Amino acid sequence: MDDDGEPLSGRDRAAGFDVAWVREGVEVRRPLRNVVEVAFEEVVPVREFPSYRGQRHFPGLYWAATMLRHVGFESWLERDHAISMDFDPCVAGFSSQPFWLFWTSAEGGRLSHAPDYFARRADGSAVVVDCRPEGRRKPRDLAKFSGTRAACEAVGWDYRLVGEIDRVRVANLRWLAGFRHPRFGGAGLTEAVEAAFAVPGPLVGQAAQLGDPIRVLPVVFHLLWCGRLGTDLSRPLGDYSLVCRVEG
Repeated sequence: MDDDGEPLSGRDRAAGFDVAWVREGVEVRRPLRNVVEVAFEEVVPVREFPSYRGQRHFPGLYWAATMLRHVGFESWLERDHAISMDFDPCVAGFSSQPFWLFWTSAEGGRLSHAPDYFARRADGSAVVVDCRPEGRRKPRDLAKFSGTRAACEAVGWDYRLVGEIDRVRVANLRWLAGFRHPRFGGAGLTEAVEAAFAVPGPLVGQAAQLGDPIRVLPVVFHLLWCGRLGTDLSRPLGDYSLVCRVEG
């Protein structure tokens, strides 16, 4: 609300925020309201992912099949959410540590925050993601997350503060992610596998009808990753998991 009690427009609400990102090796800083059209899903991280002896988190690089390139992560939780976004057919691309957000708090303090991910959906909409377990969200962190949410709402981006993914689902996604590379879609078996699962059947038993499971199962897992086959990922993936072809 403004001083007269009138609702502020998105442009007015965005006025207090600046964004900095890296373009062609140089940091660029602009008002938030001027960066809505920037393809943040394609930018490089604004800061490094340090690795040192004794650190308590586990940074690394995840190769995303969606974009055919690596994205960074600073913890296994971030990695799991990278896998989840990579698996999501609604996500067209995403980047890690995409920008710095700067603003002034209501108390006059200067705040800054680099969100964990920026994702672009296939419909063109955007979502900014922060990953933090519920038990590790300190008051200062929550203030930054709240400010980031306000900034996103001001420019029409969604904002998600996420914690642990369901253990069964994330275990299944980790396994399927091992077969995300396009090379697992070869071997001339994809059409035969899809045809075999036109009638739903047990994962291993149905695959074994097409030949040596060592050769066939990687194709099945790749097609499950790609969404061309489907199964209930809320249950542990195993020999008798019911698998079916996904139409369309």
